Amino acid sequence: MSLYAISDLHLSIGEPEKTMEVFRGWQDYTYRLKKNWNAVVEEEDTVVIAGDLSWAMKLDKTFDDLNFLNNELNGNKIILKGNHDLWWDTVTKMNKYFEEQNFDKIKILHNNFYSYNDTAICGTRGWFFEDGAGDKKILNREAGRLDTSIKMAKNEGFTEIAVFLHYPPLYGDQQCDEIMEVLNRHEIESIYYGHIHGSGAHNAFRGEKDGAKFTLISSDFNDFTPIFIKK
Repeated sequence: MSLYAISDLHLSIGEPEKTMEVFRGWQDYTYRLKKNWNAVVEEEDTVVIAGDLSWAMKLDKTFDDLNFLNNELNGNKIILKGNHDLWWDTVTKMNKYFEEQNFDKIKILHNNFYSYNDTAICGTRGWFFEDGAGDKKILNREAGRLDTSIKMAKNEGFTEIAVFLHYPPLYGDQQCDEIMEVLNRHEIESIYYGHIHGSGAHNAFRGEKDGAKFTLISSDFNDFTPIFIKK
């Protein structure tokens, strides 16, 4: 068994008019994703998907995209919310829908954590660098969700923790202080994030800072291939 990660699949099988193929580097991306994914991921593996899974606007419009994810891509999937996942609903409603459609290989990371051998998989959407009052409220809520996820893992005795975020906590010369405070306080050493595409990757922080390693997992940045994390 192995653990992998990817983000920003931006599937539009059920919403073909929203295809990402209009952007440079995204031609035939659904085909490329399936080919590259299944070349490295085995059925017993686990893949964390850090947001922006589907362009669907409503949960009941996600069927084609989630069916593709569940039945045509190998492995078990753990998903968290991205800024374009407007279909996202309450965990109760999503789990009910997944059960009704027999999407048995998809789990939701939201105010919880999952274990992979001796590693805890924690995370939340996060938020970007905005200053409005509404944005501040969302950011504080996201920082709280991240803190909750990590604390739950620690309470279960996990010391090795991998954090997955949709938004980058570091970008260029900017830092999301609220998210970074949680990461630093809990001494998290492995952080994976998405959201950044195209030329934006030039400013995406990749590498080590204060003992933590930051990895960009956007699908187009990694040739639509899940990146290996560990056995």
